[in-house]
Amino acid sequence: MLTLDSPSTIVFAAALCVLWLVSSRLRVAKSLPPLPPGPRKWPLVGNLFSLTSRPWEPCMQWSREYNSDIIHLNLAGTSVIVLSSLGATDALLEKRSAIYSDRPPAPMAGDLMGWKFLFVLMNYGKTNQPHHLQESFSPRADSVHPFAGDEWRTHRRLFNQELNLPSTKREIRTSARVAAHALLRRLLDGPEGYRGHLHRFAGEIIISLTYGADAVVGDAPYIALAEQAAKSVAGAMVPGRFLVDVLPLLRYIPEWFPGAGFQSIAREGKKLAEKTRDVPFTDTKRKMEEGTAQPCFTVNALQALDSSSPSKSSSSSSYYDESTVKNVAAVMYIAGVDTITTTLTVFILAMVLHPEVLKKAQGEVDAVLKRKGGELPDFDDEEALPYVAAVVREVLRWRPTGPIAVPHRLSTDDEYQGYHLPAGSLVIGNAWAILRDEKLYGSNTEAFKPERFLLDDGALNKTIPHPETSVFGFGRRVCPGRHVAMSAIWIAVVSMLATLDLGRSMDEKEEGEEPDENAFEGGILFAPLPFKCSIMPRSKEAVELVRDVSGFEH
Repeated sequence: MLTLDSPSTIVFAAALCVLWLVSSRLRVAKSLPPLPPGPRKWPLVGNLFSLTSRPWEPCMQWSREYNSDIIHLNLAGTSVIVLSSLGATDALLEKRSAIYSDRPPAPMAGDLMGWKFLFVLMNYGKTNQPHHLQESFSPRADSVHPFAGDEWRTHRRLFNQELNLPSTKREIRTSARVAAHALLRRLLDGPEGYRGHLHRFAGEIIISLTYGADAVVGDAPYIALAEQAAKSVAGAMVPGRFLVDVLPLLRYIPEWFPGAGFQSIAREGKKLAEKTRDVPFTDTKRKMEEGTAQPCFTVNALQALDSSSPSKSSSSSSYYDESTVKNVAAVMYIAGVDTITTTLTVFILAMVLHPEVLKKAQGEVDAVLKRKGGELPDFDDEEALPYVAAVVREVLRWRPTGPIAVPHRLSTDDEYQGYHLPAGSLVIGNAWAILRDEKLYGSNTEAFKPERFLLDDGALNKTIPHPETSVFGFGRRVCPGRHVAMSAIWIAVVSMLATLDLGRSMDEKEEGEEPDENAFEGGILFAPLPFKCSIMPRSKEAVELVRDVSGFEH
C-alpha cells in the first residue's frame, strides 16, 4: 500500500512530475514555429565541431545551401542565430534593437583574461534580461556581467562626446595627414618593413588622439602594446574557439588539469590586459602633473572632470568618473590600431595583385594633384577622387577586417520570417556573407573589382551599400570610432597612390613573386599573412616632395 511518506510514493510522484514537465515542454515546442534551418546537430555538442577557424565561411555556405539569410546552430547547448543579409541585420539588430542589443557573457576574454573593461562600449554584461536567462549561460552570471546598461551609456556618451567635437574632428584629420607623410618617408627608407610602418602609422594617430603622444615621433612601446592587446582579444573572441565560452563551468578547472591549456593563455592575457589599461593612462596623468601633457581625449576628459568636481577626489557633479576615462581610453587605444593596419595591408596586397587598378587610381590622383600644382593629396580632394573611393570600398568588401561581427544576444523570444528565435540566443551578423551578396555587389564577388561601386560615368554609385556598414558592426553596437579609421585609411591610401609604385617582389631572375590572396590568419580580426612585395618611389619628384613635407613636419 502506498503512503504519503513511503519511498515508493515519493518516487512515483517524482516520475509524474518529470513526465508532466516533459509533456508540457513538448506541447510548447509543438505550438512554436520551427527554428531557422541549419546543419545537422549532433547530440550534446550540436554544431560545435562543424565550425572551422574561419566560421564565417561555413556559415555562408550553409546559408546558400538552405537558401536562407538566417540559419540556426547549436554550440553545445547554446542557440546561435547567424544573419547573412543586410535585410536580416537591419530587421533584427537595427529595427528590433531593444531586444537584440545585449551581449553574451565572455568567460574566456572577460572573466579569465581580464578584458572586461574593453567590453563597456560593446555592452558586454548588460543585465536587463530575466535572471533565469543569465543563469542559463553561466552558474555565476554576475561575474561575467560587469557593466549594466546605464554604465554602457555613460561610456558611449563620453566616447561620442569627444569624437564629435569640431576640434576633435580637425585633430583627427591633422594627425592622420601628418602621420601619412611620415609613413611615406619610412616606406621610402625601408620598404621591406612596410607592415611595421603601417602599424606605426595607425598607432601614431590613435595614441595621439587618446593619450597625446606626438603624432610623428609616436611612442613605440605604446604601439607594440596595442598590437599585442588587439591580437589577444581578437583570438579570444572567435566563436567556438574556446570551449569555456560555451561551457562556462570549465573556467574553474585548474591550469595543470589535462586539456586546460586555455588557462595558461588566460593567465598571460590577464597580465597584458592590466598593462594595456594602466600603463599609458598612468603615463598621461604623470605628464599632466608635470605640465607636459598634450591635448587629447584622456587629458580633456580628466580636466573636465576635475573642473566639475568640488575636489580632485570627488566627481559627484559629473556623469562619469576617472575609471570611465581609463576604460574608454583603453578601448580607443586597442580597437583602432589593428583595424587601420590590417585594411592598409589588404590595400597593398590588392594593388600588388591588380596592377591595372593601381595604374588607374594613380592616374586619377595625378590629374587632381596636377591642378593643385604638385602638392600631396589632402582631405579637400576626396570628392574629386571617386575611383580612389571605390578602391577603398572594395578593399573593405573583398577582405573585411571583421568578417564576422561580435555576437549580440536576444533577450526575449522573437519570430522572424516564420521562424522561432529563442530567448538567450547569440545573434551574429556574417559580414563576410553580406559583402559577397551578389544582389548588392554584383557578380563575381570573390574578385577584386572597384568598378562595382561606380556608375557608367565614373561617379560613385551611392545606392550600393558602403562596406563599412557591415565591417564595423551592426545596430546600436556599431563601432563608434569607425570615422577615425576611415579617415586614416583614406589619407594613407591616396598618399601612397600619389608617390609610390606597389608591385611584386622580384627575385634574382627578375621574375615576380605573387603573394597568395587567400593566406590570411583567422580571428575576429582577419589579417593577411606576411607577404613580399616591391615598394618603390614613382619618380624623383615624388621623393623630393615626401622629403620636403615630412622633414618640415618632423
